[in-house]
Amino acid sequence: MEYTKNFGFRHKAGIIMPVSSLPSKYGIGSFGKAALDFIDFLDATGQKCWQVLPLNPTSYGDSPYQSPSSTAGNPYLIDLDILGKKKLLTKAELKDNRNNAARVDYGWLYNTRYTILRLAYSRFTPNPAYRSFVKKNHKMLEDYGLFMALKVHYGHCPWTLWKEEHRDYRKAIANKEEFAQEMGFWCWVQYEFFTQWQEVLAYAHQKGILIIGDMPIYVAHDSMDVWASPEQFLLDEQFQPTVVAGCPPDGFTPDGQLWGNPIYNWEKMENDGFSWWLDRFRAAYRLYDILRIDHFRGFAGYYNIPYGDATARNGKWDPAPGIPLFQAFRKAFPKAKVIAEDLGYITEDVLELMESTGFPGMKMLHFAFYDEDAEYLPRMYKNPNCVVYSASHDSDCSPTWIRNLRGEAKRRFNQECPRNKAQSRTYDLIEFAYRSIANLAMVPIQDFLQLKNEEGRMNIPATATGNWSWRISPRYDTPKLRKNILELTAKTHRSK
Repeated sequence: MEYTKNFGFRHKAGIIMPVSSLPSKYGIGSFGKAALDFIDFLDATGQKCWQVLPLNPTSYGDSPYQSPSSTAGNPYLIDLDILGKKKLLTKAELKDNRNNAARVDYGWLYNTRYTILRLAYSRFTPNPAYRSFVKKNHKMLEDYGLFMALKVHYGHCPWTLWKEEHRDYRKAIANKEEFAQEMGFWCWVQYEFFTQWQEVLAYAHQKGILIIGDMPIYVAHDSMDVWASPEQFLLDEQFQPTVVAGCPPDGFTPDGQLWGNPIYNWEKMENDGFSWWLDRFRAAYRLYDILRIDHFRGFAGYYNIPYGDATARNGKWDPAPGIPLFQAFRKAFPKAKVIAEDLGYITEDVLELMESTGFPGMKMLHFAFYDEDAEYLPRMYKNPNCVVYSASHDSDCSPTWIRNLRGEAKRRFNQECPRNKAQSRTYDLIEFAYRSIANLAMVPIQDFLQLKNEEGRMNIPATATGNWSWRISPRYDTPKLRKNILELTAKTHRSK
């Protein structure tokens, strides 16, 4: 497949910057002025893409990759100042909700944000735009609204612990009127989320910038997705998983990784034409221009572990119908843009799936220096149909990673990555990515700011707490930073 069909541009660059990490007076980044300012920053530095990470609601562990809904938006990202301009909140109420903490405090958000959103909702009068939104998104809003209403009703305990008449989706939806008032609040929350995000999206497009969003391969067990469609997952009669997702043991993790997500009933999904997946993709493309699909190898073969096991040691690999799924995807979304996260344990069936889709894969430079001819080294790229990353939201910040290199890996890095005495080794690594033939080069904003782990690490995989809380300094946008990024982008011919 010709690579230009996937993105519609050649040899560009972009920045990874979570919306939650944007500057804000209210404890977490949002869709307000700071988001528009960041788009101006991208435009001024010659960038073509903004990768935002998933915009789904967060729950226990604060991870957007373990969300109560794969299709709803995160209420925390709603901008409070915009609600103030709509006369739904007063200046005094906004002042009472200020929080300039250096990191996102999700506990504080949980205890305060829904209170002020409910206050704003109490002053909201439905208008034609709202009615149109509800009509257009009726199924998602009904499912999400009722799921969250029941969550509140049951003190936010897992849905598998609800009474039978609510645990059973069909019975619950047939008697939804009992929770109509609470459902109204959650529907309005989604209306505000999508309305505000569409303004940000439109502004990005006005500047010629595309938004890259992330789609986790799996959904959380305690989610609207599993509650509303249990037949799409491998569950027992009590709606508990029979097997769960994870990764096998390796040299770094002798017990493997136990993610705990339920596994899809792939046979059922294939028999009904993958309708569940097509609905999910449709929802994602309302938010993003390009979709980075996480753990893409899981669509070729997935590692599953018996439910209840304490480690991932007893798991096994089973095949998944990735090729027919993405044939159905291409038929439904012929012009859709995708980045396939093809990192990890890559086997022949994964290569076959990548070849059949034509999707560009990822080249992570942090993986490039541990073998003599590693596929992640720019000199090994076979064609431009790939996306090179200096680092990711799951990795060390590059200054820390470079500092920790030892032995052969350090020798290869110094040999392969050209040194420019006028700049840091972190900027050398970025330039190394930019000078590759990869069609798109993506860099975390932390790398441009040359932050170390203790200053800018976003997530440490397989750890349950302390992640997703990094916030950028409100003073990040300096003339010097703009100049450095623009000059590097221009001299490597990646300018927008």
